[in-house]
Amino acid sequence: MAKRIHRIIAAALLAFPTLVATPQVVQSRPPVSLQDPRDIEIQSRVAAIVAQGRGRIGVAAMDLDGGGQVLVNGDMPFPMASTAKIAVSATMLEAVEQGRLRLDQPMPMMVPVLQPASARSTEAPLRPGQVLTLQGLMELSITRSHNEATDGLISAVGGVQAVNAWLTSKGIVGQRLDHTMATLVRDDGRVNPATTVTTRTSSTPRAMLALLAAIDRGNALSPQSRAVLLDTMTRTSTGKNRIRAGLPAGTLVAHKTGTLAGVTDDVGIVRLPDGRHLAMVVFVTGPEGHTAHAGLIAQIARTLYEGYSEPITRGTQDIARR
Repeated sequence: MAKRIHRIIAAALLAFPTLVATPQVVQSRPPVSLQDPRDIEIQSRVAAIVAQGRGRIGVAAMDLDGGGQVLVNGDMPFPMASTAKIAVSATMLEAVEQGRLRLDQPMPMMVPVLQPASARSTEAPLRPGQVLTLQGLMELSITRSHNEATDGLISAVGGVQAVNAWLTSKGIVGQRLDHTMATLVRDDGRVNPATTVTTRTSSTPRAMLALLAAIDRGNALSPQSRAVLLDTMTRTSTGKNRIRAGLPAGTLVAHKTGTLAGVTDDVGIVRLPDGRHLAMVVFVTGPEGHTAHAGLIAQIARTLYEGYSEPITRGTQDIARR
């Protein structure tokens, strides 16, 4: 089994070189100012799309090689939904790096236990379910957004507090996980996310952008773990009408979706035509429904991709094509 895991890591490193860049030192919290005219122009176009929505919409994007960025409602908390699974998987992978866990270690999914409404507890009770390796749980969690597999990972790393501790250790400010997936699903719909701002199990667009940047640039995980996580994210099967729908066919994207009542999210890292990496975060809330939300996400993704597809000159220095 250990040899098989080594083969998986080696395959990820070989299959994913186009999106895994040479580690660079970058800020995990992107700078606030918009200094380049192109950034301002792209932000204006994105803001016009955001204005079509009837709820709260947050967008963040950053050219991870060139430094340009866009922020719309960048510091407003939004429901993370299943985009939280990126931090959960990253926490597990670091525990593997430290020798506290193994990718081939068998762990159970955690299955919700039905409760009568009169006996409902703060957190949804869970019981062990099907046993898979940690690698298998992560595969299901990311590619199929499997909630019971994710709760298995959360249990394996030591609970939601361990995930939050990992985020804090990486300097990610403005993102936190307060619930298991079972609790998140059970309590879905209790508040209107389009009108109610809560920090519980939430992220600002800026914080999610910082997480993506830290993973891509090598500040958050080892090269091997980064390759495994991003390679897994390229196989995400959910949300094909979101970010992916706004990109040219064949564009490489590592992403994770999130969906709750009135919530449609998609976040990820896109490879631009010249090899640069563009991180993008789109959180959408509102009454229009997931199909309409997905259309907004695709429009925003297309605007960001087209806007950042050509290298630009900042002052007298050109951003070199990679």
